Amino acid sequence: MIRNAVSRLLRNEHGASLVELALTAPFMASLLIGMADLSRAFSMKLQMEQAAQRTIEQVEQQKSVATSYNASLTAEATSAMAAAGYSTGNTITPDSWLECSSNGTTWTRAASFTGACAANESTARYVNITIARRFTPMFPSRHWPGANSDGTINISGYAEVRLQ
Repeated sequence: MIRNAVSRLLRNEHGASLVELALTAPFMASLLIGMADLSRAFSMKLQMEQAAQRTIEQVEQQKSVATSYNASLTAEATSAMAAAGYSTGNTITPDSWLECSSNGTTWTRAASFTGACAANESTARYVNITIARRFTPMFPSRHWPGANSDGTINISGYAEVRLQ
């Protein structure tokens, strides 16, 4: 009698799909959360790149080389990031430089953006901006590729233009 009951239970397939669901549900949930995190991070990166590009466009309209662009880049980037909903926590790194070349192929970075190249040299002035921010995933872990010790991930947007 007990032997028959045991053999019937072993052949019974009722509830097998519930066991399969219990085995696969955590894996599927982690995939869903991972895709949501990845899309949030990618969206943040796009917003930072767009803010950097808007910053370069705004500063490029000034078209003055009398002063360094760094203060203008920082102010415009702060404004663009606030418009994107990120008013604090941004690291804004502006840069502007002058390059001189006597042969058109070998360029040397000059000491000052507002300086001038020699009369026989070609001139190129550049400005760029990098906007960086930390992204916190839904489940932060320092084991993610490129993650910081607190589980956050650094994301940045970059734009550069030659003015002259």
